[in-house]
Amino acid sequence: MTRIALTIAGVDPSGGAGILADVKTFAAFGVFPTAVITSVTYQNTQGVYGALHQTAESVRSQMAAVFDDFSIDAVKTGMLPSGEIIEEVARMISEKGSKNVVVDPVVRSTSGFDLIDNSALRVLTERLFPLADLITPNIPEAERISGIAIETVDDIIAAARMMREMGATNVLIKGGHFGSGEKKEASDYLFLGEDLSILTGSYHDTSATHGTGCTLSSAIAANLALGIGLGRAVETAKAFVNEAIRTAPMIGKGNSPINVQPI
Repeated sequence: MTRIALTIAGVDPSGGAGILADVKTFAAFGVFPTAVITSVTYQNTQGVYGALHQTAESVRSQMAAVFDDFSIDAVKTGMLPSGEIIEEVARMISEKGSKNVVVDPVVRSTSGFDLIDNSALRVLTERLFPLADLITPNIPEAERISGIAIETVDDIIAAARMMREMGATNVLIKGGHFGSGEKKEASDYLFLGEDLSILTGSYHDTSATHGTGCTLSSAIAANLALGIGLGRAVETAKAFVNEAIRTAPMIGKGNSPINVQPI
């Protein structure tokens, strides 16, 4: 049986992040990709230079067309640039009883471009966090959402606890090489309820970081669509991204996209 996943995110015309990264990742795991565009960004490996956002009505109409035709096995959200768009996404996910919802709370690009304002971020936490099976902030995103400056593992635990109080059931805080010291390990912090698992992997000293967060969250969604449990889905996705970073094509003049290939 064909499994189908939906990404709701922005378009990166350089192909490394956003919907194009999500679609490639879904396909790499043998999951049929569908997509709803929230914003057309003007970006490449060197930075984000602007964006043209869709209207809430456009996003809802795109979602309705997909949901009316397909049985969706997993939903991944990425760039949701306005409170109105977030409201429509949350309303549709709730109406359809969507399962396996992964929310990547994208707030800022790798190059430092703000992709969501504080008002919209508040709507995101209030409306989408309670509907998500997993949220996947990185350290800067976790800091902005929780208001906690993260310098230690205890800070990560406190930030995750605060996000769970906001309605998130499970939280994956992507640590990159946070706290790795001389070991050079890339550690992520997975909270399944109150239970913490620290997932370690090889740390690659590289500029090939474009689209890593998008690819990780969509890989998790793809595995959930395939019926794999959440803990294993996260571990499989982390290994997939680690290999994609290791084998990155090193193209472009800035942060190279990673190597998303069929497994």
